[in-house]
Amino acid sequence: MSSLIDVDSAGIEKLGRPACYALLRSVPIGRIVFTEAALPAIQPVNFVLDGDDVIIRTGMGSKLAAATRSAIVAFEADEYDADTLTGWSVVLIGRADAVGDEPERRRLATLGLTPWALGERPHYIRIRPEIVRGRRIPTRPAAL
Repeated sequence: MSSLIDVDSAGIEKLGRPACYALLRSVPIGRIVFTEAALPAIQPVNFVLDGDDVIIRTGMGSKLAAATRSAIVAFEADEYDADTLTGWSVVLIGRADAVGDEPERRRLATLGLTPWALGERPHYIRIRPEIVRGRRIPTRPAAL
């Protein structure tokens, strides 16, 4: 009988798209990876999902807002339990665009995305994933 769980050669579970989104909905913080001055940059952000899209807020004139205008970015979120040595990571890759349409911005404001960082964050960025990948370190069996 074959296993229904897809694992790689190291025994790490490969997650399907629905599992990836379920895990993303369970955490408030992720990291966006973008290009700044032709170099990779990573910034932690709080986020909310709007369907399959990641929505983040940013300030006027921020490096993040400037760097993500129709750029291809990666977004990653994860969780790790040091006691059980389990965890997961989900990576999305897609285009990031500023949301300029005022009715859409008002709708996004109802999703409950409150910035954690100080300062005004009136702008929304939408990441539309084209690639969704996830991996999970499963619970280890008890030693015999």
